[in-house]
Amino acid sequence: MQQVVQNLPNAAGVYQYFDGKGKLLYVGKAKNLKNRVKSYWRFNPSFQPNPAQSPRIIKMLHEAIKLEYIVVESEEDALILENSLIKQLKPKYNILLRDDKTYPYIYIDESVDYPRFEITRKVIKGKNITYYGPFPTGGRALLDALYEVYPLVQKKSCLREGKACLFYQIKKCLAPCEEKVTTEAYANIVNEAKNSIVKRKHLIGTLEEKMTNLALQERYEEAATMRDTIDAISALSISSNIDLANALDLDIFAIQNGDERGVIVKMFMRGGKIISSTYSYFRHTHIFDENEAYKQALLEFYTIDTPNIAKQILTAHHFEDASQVTSTLSHRFHKKIEILTPQRGSKAKLIALALQNCEELLRTKMNHNIIEQKIADLFHLSVIPYRIETFDNSHMMGVATVGGMVVWDEGKWDKKSYRRYQLEAKDEVGQMKEMLSRRISKFQEEPAPDLWILDGGQANLNLAISLLQEANVNLDVIAIAKEKLDAKAHRAKGSAKDMLYTNQGLFELKPNDTRLHWLQRQRDEAHRYAITYHQNKKRKEDTQISLLNKKGIGKATVAKLIQYFGTFEAIENATAEELTKVTNQKISDIIKHNKA
Repeated sequence: MQQVVQNLPNAAGVYQYFDGKGKLLYVGKAKNLKNRVKSYWRFNPSFQPNPAQSPRIIKMLHEAIKLEYIVVESEEDALILENSLIKQLKPKYNILLRDDKTYPYIYIDESVDYPRFEITRKVIKGKNITYYGPFPTGGRALLDALYEVYPLVQKKSCLREGKACLFYQIKKCLAPCEEKVTTEAYANIVNEAKNSIVKRKHLIGTLEEKMTNLALQERYEEAATMRDTIDAISALSISSNIDLANALDLDIFAIQNGDERGVIVKMFMRGGKIISSTYSYFRHTHIFDENEAYKQALLEFYTIDTPNIAKQILTAHHFEDASQVTSTLSHRFHKKIEILTPQRGSKAKLIALALQNCEELLRTKMNHNIIEQKIADLFHLSVIPYRIETFDNSHMMGVATVGGMVVWDEGKWDKKSYRRYQLEAKDEVGQMKEMLSRRISKFQEEPAPDLWILDGGQANLNLAISLLQEANVNLDVIAIAKEKLDAKAHRAKGSAKDMLYTNQGLFELKPNDTRLHWLQRQRDEAHRYAITYHQNKKRKEDTQISLLNKKGIGKATVAKLIQYFGTFEAIENATAEELTKVTNQKISDIIKHNKA
C-alpha cells in the first residue's frame, strides 16, 4: 500500500481503504489525492498512521491493507461520487445517515384564470408557479383543508365540464365554469388560502367549528376525520415564539449524536414563520463525524428535483466541507446558496430551538428498551439494525415460483418498501440468489439496510455473504432455518427449533427468548407476504390452465407450452408460427382463434 500512497496523482478524486478480507473500511474525497491521502501517514522512520489523525481514523488505518482510488474532473464531482459510494456500499468507518425522503410541496400555477392548489415532489414547469413547503408530514391534510374551507375549483375536470356541479350546490365552489365568479374575486380567495398555508390559525379555527357542527349533528365519523386533519396540520411545525422581523426563508439543520443513536432535526421557515419540521434518527456509531453528517444530510436532502430551496441554510455546527457543499448546491440550483452557522441574534435562537429538540428526541428514545440493540449485541453486528430486510420464497412443485422481501424500520413495518419477485430459478438457493442479486442491483436507488434476514440455513448465508463481497457492500446477514430431522424441517408444534446462522457461527436460542421471537416475527412476515403472492399467482395460473383445458388443450401440452414460453402472458402474445413450431397447427389455431 505504501507504494500506491507515494504514487498518487495530483488530481481530484475519491479514495477507498480495504481490510485484509477485502471489506471496504472507508471512502473519502480529495481536491488533491496525493496531498490528502499522504496526510494520513508518516513515512519516517517507518510507514505508519499519522498520530495527528482522529482516533477513529487511526483505528481504520491499522486495519487497512489496500488503497484504491478514482480520479474525477473536479472537487464537486469527488464530493458527489463520495456521497453516492457511501450510500451504496456502507463502509465500516463512514457515518451512515438514513436515506432521505423526497418531501411533498403544495404549489399553485397562477398563469391560468382559476388556479388550483396541487401536491408535487418535483419541479413543475411554468413561469408563474409558487411553491409552499416542504411538508414532511401533513401536506396532504393541509391541501384537503384548503379545499374544505375555501370555495376553490375542487377538481381538475370541473372547468372542462362548463357546467355547475354538486360542489356548487353544497357551496364548496363558486362555479367559475359558468362564470358565476370573476377572476378578481377568485384571486382574492386564492390569496386568503395562500396566507392560510403559512399562518394556519384561521384555517384550524374554521376546521374546529366544522368538527363541532358535525359532532352536534351526530356525524361522528366525519367529525373524527376532521379531528385527524386538524391534528396533522397542528403537528406540522415545532411551536416557537421566535418571529423574525423580516420575512426570511430559511432551512435549519441540527445534528446530534447520542449514546444509542443520533438524530437530525430539520425546520423550514418561510416568510419568517416556521411552516414545517421533521426529524429522523440514524444508527449509533462510535465513529461519528460531524463534517460527514452535515455533508451527507445536505447533499441527500437537496436533490436536483427539489422544488423550493431556501437561499440561506442554517446549520447548528460549522463543518469542514461547508464551502464545498455551498458551491455544489449553488451550481446544482443555478443560484447563490449560503450555509451559515449563526452565533447570535434571532437566527442563533432558531439553531438553539433545533438543538433543544435534538436533545429531547434523544432523551425520550433512550428510555426505550430497544430489541434491536440486544440483537446487535448477541450476534456481534457491526451496527444496530434499525432497518431490516427479510427474504423468503414460495412455490409448489416448482409452480408459480415467487419471492418476497419485507422491511422493518424503526420498530414498525414499512409496507411501502415491501417487494415481490417473480422468480425463474428452479432450486431454492438459485431463487434466493435471484432475489438478492436483484436487490443489490437496486442499492444505488434504494440503499442497503442495516441487516438482512434470510429464510434458510448455511447455504443461503454463504450465498448472501458472497454476493455482498462481490458488490463490496458491508451488510450483516442472519439466516434462520428450522431444525432438520431425517433431512426434513421439524415443524411439530412446541418442539420445532430455529437454527440461526451468522458469520460468527451457529446460534441456538431458547424458545422463550425475546430475541428469537423478534427474528421469527421477521421471518414469518416475509413468509406470509411471499405465500400470499404465490397463492394469488397460482390461482391465476390455475384459471389460465383451466381455460386452455376447456379449449381442448391437454395438461401435457400446457406444460410443454409453459416450459418453452415461460409464462401464460408469453403464450398469449406468441405468434401463430411460434405456437405451431412448439406444438402443431391445430393447437395454434385453438389458442389464436379460440377454436374449440
